[in-house]
Amino acid sequence: MFTRTRAEPTVTLSRREALAVTSLVSGPVSNFVLPPPDRLTWDVSRTREGRLLSRCRYRNAESFFLTIEERLFPDTSDLLYQTGIVAQLALTSHLLDVGFDDKWCARHIGLHIDKALAYANATGLNYRSPELERLAAVMSPYSVWRNPDLDGSRPPVPASLPDIARLLRDLLDHVRGVTGHARPRRGKAHG
Repeated sequence: MFTRTRAEPTVTLSRREALAVTSLVSGPVSNFVLPPPDRLTWDVSRTREGRLLSRCRYRNAESFFLTIEERLFPDTSDLLYQTGIVAQLALTSHLLDVGFDDKWCARHIGLHIDKALAYANATGLNYRSPELERLAAVMSPYSVWRNPDLDGSRPPVPASLPDIARLLRDLLDHVRGVTGHARPRRGKAHG
């Protein structure tokens, strides 16, 4: 049996927000549907540690994004896996910033970009991108794109993909705008 050791404030969505979120993610775009509006409450508490972890997660997303931005992936599967990493880091950066615990994110979201996007939007990220929603459904869980498809269980690579670098840059900029994290400076090449 789980017992809480400390009381935490609860973030509750208004009925209007909850209906907007469930209508957004319940269509054919995503396989993930949030719980009914009356169950959209989570125990969260903003902490200094959560804010620091959020900033670290955002910086890691920016770091992983560099290889996508430089278009270093000749293999689409590797590109989709790296895209999943960047999206997951960015979205969970927001969730950590608003007070979710990293263990909660791992347990309830895992490697599912569609879930991370739905929860992030339900808690104030408000990032509306049909392209990302469609891509998130294909990538979730993004671990399916990690290794060679030896057993044939990987979904087929989409016939066409959006401009992933632009899509992720938009997401990262939006997360940065909502969280207030600074964009990391790039080091100068030493020659």
